[in-house]
Amino acid sequence: MLLADLGAEVIKVEPPEGDGTRAWGPPWVGAGRLGPDDPGVAAYYLAINRNKRSIRLDLRSAAGAEVLRGLIGHADVLVENFRVGGFERLGFSDAALSSLNRRLIHLAISGYGTTGPDAQRPGYDFVIQAVAGLMSITGMSDGEAGGPTKVGVAIADVITGILGSTAILAALEGRGRSDSPAYDQGQRIDLSLFESSLAILINQAQNAFATGRSPGRRGNAHPNIVPYETFATAEGQIAVAVGSERQWTRFCACLGAAELAGDPRFATNGDRVAHRDALRPLLAARFALEPSATWLRRLEAAEIPCGPIQGILEALESEQAQAREMTVEIEHPLLGSLRQVGLPFKLAATPATIRSAPPLLGEHSEEILAELGYDPAAIAQLRSDGVV
Repeated sequence: MLLADLGAEVIKVEPPEGDGTRAWGPPWVGAGRLGPDDPGVAAYYLAINRNKRSIRLDLRSAAGAEVLRGLIGHADVLVENFRVGGFERLGFSDAALSSLNRRLIHLAISGYGTTGPDAQRPGYDFVIQAVAGLMSITGMSDGEAGGPTKVGVAIADVITGILGSTAILAALEGRGRSDSPAYDQGQRIDLSLFESSLAILINQAQNAFATGRSPGRRGNAHPNIVPYETFATAEGQIAVAVGSERQWTRFCACLGAAELAGDPRFATNGDRVAHRDALRPLLAARFALEPSATWLRRLEAAEIPCGPIQGILEALESEQAQAREMTVEIEHPLLGSLRQVGLPFKLAATPATIRSAPPLLGEHSEEILAELGYDPAAIAQLRSDGVV
């Protein structure tokens, strides 16, 4: 979807029963549009499929595989996420793909990668978050209620999509440069949910290497910066991030606790990290004296990064989100006006665009087949045979 937002023509090849996310509800949108038993369209599916065209295709049939071969022959990029070996068993080995289109960029996404003892394991975001260590650093600390928890969105899936898009763009650039080893030919990109999740451990991974210990959970506190967390106020909670020594001095003055800035235990960020257990109760006691609005006003005046803890609708409907056009409305063929999250990147010369709604299952099958050269009789036969 990111590449489609940026202008790519994306064809979504779906099995006869459709993309599994079409059934990932509730919530549903437009229940009853196609009859009393119609649940509508899963919000999950709607979130990630705009700007694509859909063809419904049974790849287990010879005719369906032939249609896919035609698509591959005309494509710049192929993205698939079969379990390791699954695509090859359908007749689409690396050699077969190269014979169809030597310039093809092939992004193969798997759970754990194509080699190693876990290569054949299926991968789902939730399990990957556990196995890759993300869950071990997410949640309240051991001394508080609760245990390891997942991130509130499918972060392993999302980051794999983002990294995959980046790799595709690099491969396309390499294919077009005469000084590149990949000049005028395609290549395979091997990417997994597991490796992508390891990659985003960033400072926490380096902390583990540096100490020889796996970091634990700290709730909303930062492992390397103090204070950089949430604080309870007289009637709510706010997020505060003190990221420099100049901010620390202003922060203490803002709290009416200038003496903390002169305390040698808290003189530098390193000191504050070492003595966080002593510092936090002192700060918490101050924040508890006034409501959130008062603290946010004071902190913002002192140019201390801070903010309220907003719900998702609050965030999307905030003045800033609206100013940045981060909610949009598009027209859906069944649902009418559909509200979606907007485009996060603003390109000055080649702006990203939302051109079409998430497609219905097989909505563009006949259109795509016609573009591949199938005549109306052949298309009708494919439909009669259940291939499309």
